[in-house]
Amino acid sequence: MIMLKSATPFRNATLPRLRAGFSLVEMLIVIALIAIIGTLLIGRIGNLFGGAQEDVAKQFVDNALKAPLLKYRIDTGSYPTAEDGGLNALLNQPSSKASKWKGPYVEKLPDDPWGNPYQYKYPGTRNPDGYDLWSLGPDAQSEADNIGNWE
Repeated sequence: MIMLKSATPFRNATLPRLRAGFSLVEMLIVIALIAIIGTLLIGRIGNLFGGAQEDVAKQFVDNALKAPLLKYRIDTGSYPTAEDGGLNALLNQPSSKASKWKGPYVEKLPDDPWGNPYQYKYPGTRNPDGYDLWSLGPDAQSEADNIGNWE
């Protein structure tokens, strides 16, 4: 058998070492960047949903209770007053309208998108010939940011 010698002997010491994986510092930098980007995206998504909540509240005060309130008015002769229990008169028979009430007119009274009850007043301050129905808005305070059926 003949053995051939290579012109350059194989030397492990002279080959460059290949790195397998990332260092701890590189991993921490990537995690920090992901956290920063995630925080920015979550803030933007919150703003998008906040606008949608206001749209939902506006649609509700403009449309959702219009038909039940009108049916109540047709049956009893007027919209529910504070003495009748306000919006609760759509669920529970008021004693003053016992013979005319044909409800319940709604299954339940929903809360606004921020978890607060809708406000109601008849006769309305802003709608003197009708009723005022409004949400106190995201801050739940009775202020200028209320969302009502007068806009």
